This record gives sequence, C-alpha cells and structure tokens, in this order.
Amino acid sequence: MTTTGILATITAALTLTAYAARAEDVKSGHVAANGISYYYEIRGESEPLLLLHGGLGSTDMFRPIMPQLAEHRQVIAVDLQGHGRTELGQRPFSIQAMGADMAVVLKELGYGQLDVLGYSMGGVVAFQLAVQHPEAVRRLVLVSAGYAQDGFYPEMLPMQAQMNAGMAESMKDTPMYKSYMAVAPKPEDFPRLLDTMGAWMRKPYDWSADVARLKMPVMLVFGDSDMYRPEHVVKFYQLLGGGLKDAGWAREHQSQNRLAILADQTHYDIFFSPKLVDAALPFLDGKKGSKSWDEQLEAAKKP
Repeated sequence: MTTTGILATITAALTLTAYAARAEDVKSGHVAANGISYYYEIRGESEPLLLLHGGLGSTDMFRPIMPQLAEHRQVIAVDLQGHGRTELGQRPFSIQAMGADMAVVLKELGYGQLDVLGYSMGGVVAFQLAVQHPEAVRRLVLVSAGYAQDGFYPEMLPMQAQMNAGMAESMKDTPMYKSYMAVAPKPEDFPRLLDTMGAWMRKPYDWSADVARLKMPVMLVFGDSDMYRPEHVVKFYQLLGGGLKDAGWAREHQSQNRLAILADQTHYDIFFSPKLVDAALPFLDGKKGSKSWDEQLEAAKKP
C-alpha cells in the first residue's frame, strides 16, 4: 500500500467510528505467539470468522461493517504485529511469520478450523496462514491482496519504497499518526513501524507457486479501481483454477473458487463497503449464486 493510500484508508476508517460496537458486547485480550503479544477482539456468535486488517491500520478499520458481519458470524479480529494494540516488538517483521502466528493465536483461543477474511496486508497474512496451515482454514476471502509485487501498477512501487522513519514528524497531524497514538502500547515506536513497513514494501515477492497449495475454497475480491492491475487479478484467479473454461449449463465445469469485482470501489474504501459483506457472506456460507436453468424450470412446474 502506498503512503498516500494508507492515509486515505485510515482517514476513511476514522470518519466512521460511530459504528463501533459497544464495549460490553466484545471480548478482548492478548495472546502470545512466537514472541509477539497479539491483541484480539471477539464479537457475535455462530460460525467463526477470522478478520485481518490492512497495513498501518487495526481492527478499527472494519468498524463500519463489523455489525453486519457479527449478525451472521462470530468475528475474531486481530491487530497484527506493530499495529493497533499489538506491540511491534524486536522480532523481524515477516508476512510468513505472522501467518504462522495466526495459527498459534487461533489454537490458543480454542479454534480448530474456521473461515478467514483478510484485507490488503491482512490478506497476504491470511494467504500465508492458509498455505502453512491449510487444516485451519475452511474458506478464505482475500480482499484487495495480490500474490506478487508486480501486481501493483508500476508507478506505485517507488512511492511504496519511500516510507521510512523520517516521515514520522511530518505525519503528526495525520489520522494515521493520531489513531496509532490513541491505542498503541508503545506510541514511541511509530517511527520504527514506518521503517519496518518501508523495508517490507521494498522487498520483491512472488508467491505464485504457493497459490496451487490453496485447496480450500478461495474468493478474491477487488475493486474495479483497485491498486492491483486487472491482469494480475485475472492471473490470480486462473492460478486458483478459475476462469479457464466455460462453467457449463449445470455449472459442471465451474471452479470452487470465486472472483468478485466490486463496482465503484477502490483499494482505499473497499474494506468498509457493505458490498464486501454482501459478496463475501454467501461464499463463506457455501451458497451457490443461483439455480441452474433446469432447476428453475423444474421449480416452475411445482404448484
């Protein structure tokens, strides 16, 4: 995510804090995983859903859609390393390591297999969780998250590379800085977090070989004006086995995986859009989009 993009993301989230759930409806705490004490919140009942936020954000990013999700699911939202109420610590920052950490957090909280939805950085952490611990993930929703660095528009890479601790002073009037200061266990770590995020975004990655290891049903969700190139989005879906042939009259050739392109959404507002919930919930519930033509004809014959 670019510096400008992150600012837009956090700004949007903070303007919608009125949607925050009442404290008495939420169970929260910390769970230690490989040297990091992760903050979590649990709300709602029914089947569990792990929710992972984007870079330089926190679980608060999902406040606008949290009530809608919690009506249907028990939502377990985790602040990732160095974000929100989870300390940055001294351990190197690694997406793969955080994926492994999530498996520990889930086990400590008593969850076996559950569904996972991750946005942006949280999406690639969810990807790594599913690759490393497929037994823990029943269904996976990746929101505005790619499998390789070259998925971004080329002009974005230099902007991502610019993030560093030297920006901290100039960011003191930004919502990003203010939100971090409001909840971070060590507010003085903000410059170091910027350095950490910048170093991560400067490293090239390509996990295309790991995509085939995702055997559980996977849904990709992107905005039609996302930060990822359409070519990358389509290639991701094809690597998952989707979009390779016509589905057939009775969906006999349809992939178990899904692709959703949400109209009039960008990378910076898709995570709190009600459209995201409307798209993801039927997939998470294992529902088909509609009856086949034959099924509809048979249904029409019944009195």
